[in-house]
Amino acid sequence: MKNLLIVLLATFVTFKGLAQEDTSNIDQRVITTGVPFMLIAGDARSAGMGDIGVSSAPDAFSQQWNPAKFAFSKDKQGIGVTYTPYLSKLVNDIFLGNITYYNRINERSAVAGSLRYFSNGEIELRETADQIPLLVKPNELMFDLSYSLKLSERFSMAVAGRYIRSDLKLQTAIEDANAANTFAVDIAGYYQSEEIPYNNFDGRWRAGFNFSNIGPKLKYDETGQENNLPTNMALGGGFDFILDPYNKVSALVEVNKLLVPTPSDSNGDGTINSQDDYYNETFVSGVFSSFGDAPDGFSEELKEFTWALGAEYTYQDSFAFRAGYFNESDEKGSRKFATLGAGFKYTSINIDLSYLFSTSQVISPLEGTLRFGLTFNFGEQYDEY
Repeated sequence: MKNLLIVLLATFVTFKGLAQEDTSNIDQRVITTGVPFMLIAGDARSAGMGDIGVSSAPDAFSQQWNPAKFAFSKDKQGIGVTYTPYLSKLVNDIFLGNITYYNRINERSAVAGSLRYFSNGEIELRETADQIPLLVKPNELMFDLSYSLKLSERFSMAVAGRYIRSDLKLQTAIEDANAANTFAVDIAGYYQSEEIPYNNFDGRWRAGFNFSNIGPKLKYDETGQENNLPTNMALGGGFDFILDPYNKVSALVEVNKLLVPTPSDSNGDGTINSQDDYYNETFVSGVFSSFGDAPDGFSEELKEFTWALGAEYTYQDSFAFRAGYFNESDEKGSRKFATLGAGFKYTSINIDLSYLFSTSQVISPLEGTLRFGLTFNFGEQYDEY
């Protein structure tokens, strides 16, 4: 029974990666993609602010959210390591791990690289109760590199290239199953204003965008179904309330939209499956059609946007307290959760952690999970302010 439970849990975690062949409830057109682990917040700082990162201040984990931020990093180099338990209330071997390194080459440019690994745990496969089980460990990973460049004193852009490998197929089910491989690119931009004096405080504006995971579909075998990557558009803005030399409060807002075709019953057979037009779109045409292909028109397109609000209080750049809220339409996945987080800095070491509270009837796999992050910053410092 325990082994069956683990199989079911792993299936739940990776169901989006296997995509949906038959959807009978066509009133709830949830967009599914392959390798959904790429959209999980990989660091505790952003997770503590409602999964916001495209316009927040630069840190070692900007690679996932907006690599253009590295060109504004105050430290020359940094290494970030994070660990995120998944379904931690049920199992202890499903997790997301991430390591990132960045190097600010000079005043105008920076390079960075990261490795992300998602383990679906260990699964025992057997046909009878007394059979010696076959142990399999489905997993997914990605490796990426980015280059960011200041195009002006206050604006930068970046490009990133990414290799993706998804090994989820069970050999006992499909003998010729192989790991799926593909690649993707990101295009990002970041703006950071000068410190502006107001009546009772100084302020700084921030803004960012990131078109991420643009690339070919995943395919596990020659006759199998193709799965879209989680191509995503992130837009965000924020403002720093600099109250005095020691206290600062940052307010942030971010919206996201998957640039993936909306499932629709185009042939009118009562089900949404691979026979419908949306399934056969190329990834390029899918990016553009995703802005206007919702069957119920503009009102449904708006429901495909998620939004998040976040705040961060910092004291002397040595302690931080964070909070956030993330919202998704009930008809598009119903992810709704509040988050809390904290950060501590000792010399060149940062420690971050966050906690998630689900506010939806659809419980998050990260409900009640503590996430951890560790950052080492070293080298000379740049004065960006």
